[in-house]
Amino acid sequence: MTSTDSDPGASEATPRCAAAARPARTTWAARLSRSAAAAWAAWAATRALLLLYVFQVLVLPGPDVTTDVSGIYQGWADVLRSGTFPLDDVTWQYPPAAALPVLAPGLLPFLPYATAFFVLVLAVDAAALALFLRAGRAPGHRRTGAWAWIAGVALLGPTSYARYDLMVAAVAAAALFAATRRPRTAGALVACGALLKVWPVLLLAGAPLRGRRARALWWSAAGWAAALTLTAVVAAPGALSFVTFQRDRGTEVESLGALVLHLARHAGWPGEVQLHYGSLEFLGPGVPLVSVLSLALTGAAFAWLLHWRLRAGTLGELGPATHCDAAFTAVLLFTTTSRVISPQYLLWLVGLAAVCLTVRASRQVLPAVLVLPAAGVTLLEFPVGFADVVASDARGIALLVLRNGLLVAASLLACRRLRAATGRDRVAEPTGVPGARPSLNPARDAHRRATSP
Repeated sequence: MTSTDSDPGASEATPRCAAAARPARTTWAARLSRSAAAAWAAWAATRALLLLYVFQVLVLPGPDVTTDVSGIYQGWADVLRSGTFPLDDVTWQYPPAAALPVLAPGLLPFLPYATAFFVLVLAVDAAALALFLRAGRAPGHRRTGAWAWIAGVALLGPTSYARYDLMVAAVAAAALFAATRRPRTAGALVACGALLKVWPVLLLAGAPLRGRRARALWWSAAGWAAALTLTAVVAAPGALSFVTFQRDRGTEVESLGALVLHLARHAGWPGEVQLHYGSLEFLGPGVPLVSVLSLALTGAAFAWLLHWRLRAGTLGELGPATHCDAAFTAVLLFTTTSRVISPQYLLWLVGLAAVCLTVRASRQVLPAVLVLPAAGVTLLEFPVGFADVVASDARGIALLVLRNGLLVAASLLACRRLRAATGRDRVAEPTGVPGARPSLNPARDAHRRATSP
């Protein structure tokens, strides 16, 4: 028997020394990650580069991503100012509140429409970073999420500023941060986000169902959603036309299901890619079946979330970390299985991943980190390699396999970790036992320990 076997103090000496030494080696990195000044400097540098691209001082290979703003958005703004929604334009596939960011450049009448739009997105981007930095100062939080936001938006490239999805992601992040202390505000933000682009309704996947906070959040969300929808319907015709246009969409070339069709083209499949309902979709024999299977996969994801929620709901109150973890998992699942994975969808995931990385108790660190390289690969796929994607070339297929593979891996990991975080076999509150994980219901576990023989 060695001396370390007989002397517990000696066995602890080495780990203690190592623990004391580790902070000294990582102090510079820790200080940098906590520094608001460093975060703002990185944000300014990356956003200056994005502005150079959207203003076409620098040009990426592939299609011009800014044409949606200068062409489509500006055309919608003209129609909206006439007092109606774009009833005859199938590319209008958004809820009624989407009119707000489309009309917002009118607040800067001294600038051209596209320039004003980019300036407004920049302002929202800065506000989102300020939100993450402020949230990172709270107990139980960290500023890692702010750095994830900086990196994720930059990795997606100019598409981040050439769509209004960044604004929606910022609203969703604000809703999750407000849910614990200001549930009514959170409910209002969820409603506003859902009427901007539908998907923020998934933020309620992990929302509490019982108690005063739950009632405040759910009633606020329902009330604001009803009031805003009614206002839009009364204000202008066509407020709900987006439902039909969205229903008729097919399989877009960047989606998970499209990989089957890309490979089928090399086997002689006669289908082709055409502009359809505002995006490049596959048209030809077998495409409806692929679309149905994609919808079935989305339905399976919804069924899994419902099963998780019903099972988790029997285990007591879900904590704030579970709320943001469930929201991230739900949006990740619905994005990955969608018939359409447009590049800007990655902004939704970047925003929610940044929230999870801000909350220390979150179990979604690895899936959230996987979103960042997925955003970078998306830039390579669109706009840089989009011609290869449309042509089903080997390079285009490889990029899609890598990007969609990252999303699938993140989805499976997220589901596994969410289930483990709320499972019946979760570990009780740590009591000095190595490897013990925090309990999601410490009061209950303390009572069990006190009453156990």
